[in-house]
Amino acid sequence: MSGVLKTAVLGSGSWGTTFAMVMADAGCDVTLWGRDEAVAREVAEDRRNAKYLPDVELPAMRATTDAAAALSGARVVVVAIPSQVARTTLEGLREHLEPDAVVVSLMKGIELSTDKRMSQVIAEALDISLDRVVVVSGPNLAKEIATRQPTATVVACPDEANARLAAEACSNAYFRPYTNSDVVGVELCGAVKNVIALAIGMAQGRGFGWNTTATVITRGLVEITRLGRALGAQAETFAGLAGMGDLVATCASPLSRNHTLGKYVGQGMSLEDALVATGTTAEGVKSSRSVLELAQKHGVDMPITAGVVAVLHEGMSVDDMARALLSRPQKAERLTD
Repeated sequence: MSGVLKTAVLGSGSWGTTFAMVMADAGCDVTLWGRDEAVAREVAEDRRNAKYLPDVELPAMRATTDAAAALSGARVVVVAIPSQVARTTLEGLREHLEPDAVVVSLMKGIELSTDKRMSQVIAEALDISLDRVVVVSGPNLAKEIATRQPTATVVACPDEANARLAAEACSNAYFRPYTNSDVVGVELCGAVKNVIALAIGMAQGRGFGWNTTATVITRGLVEITRLGRALGAQAETFAGLAGMGDLVATCASPLSRNHTLGKYVGQGMSLEDALVATGTTAEGVKSSRSVLELAQKHGVDMPITAGVVAVLHEGMSVDDMARALLSRPQKAERLTD
């Protein structure tokens, strides 16, 4: 990468702050934007974000609540805000985006009411072409990356040059990006794995063991692959970092917000109490409904996803969900059936 690349990160939560750290460690000039003045001041002055990443010392970077200042001159703009408020937030920032900026999505969800993927939401909200939107997804638990533990990720974009630019912006000694052109597959993996992680958490909250966990992960991957192929994604994406890699990390780790919330529900908490206990955004709660709507629109059967929606939003018990899944008609095991 020639010269110092100027970048901006929109969203000062755990993942946004961590990715800002990743890019700073890659040699970028980074500005972090968020709405919380106290967080911005702490990041800029003390190199810490105690609210989201306690005990992590950050590299030097600017932080501000002034979106225009953050976006001014930024060649790469990273979006790390809750998926269901992305459109409204980004529409308000559109006028400040540089005309040649590449926008990187860290968001994992499907927009309610439109069933659109986050790259589509970004392109519409910022009025840019889809080949300027890059998607990052993989086994990337923010708290582990914040302590500079090694991991890899997928950087997907229809435009190979923009994918390479985003990859260069985040490539460092502990964070390895791989480029990919399958935006649909990578985004669906990121959105649906959160729903599967909720199901795993529910099962573990009920006291079910590793056989159940392995079963739900494996059949969850089938659901993700089934939906992805119906939407034109590449089959090999689902066996890679964005598919199986991210699914394993999100479903198995107690650091996963969706896994944690699901576990609280499995232990008998109401959704409202589980959200409070989790204390942060669990994207799968809202996107589970939009994922199911998308699947139904395309005639794709997703029984685990349907079960999660029934438990979270329709009052079904976890035990009844398990019984419903196990009582489905017997069939041969196939990747997409």
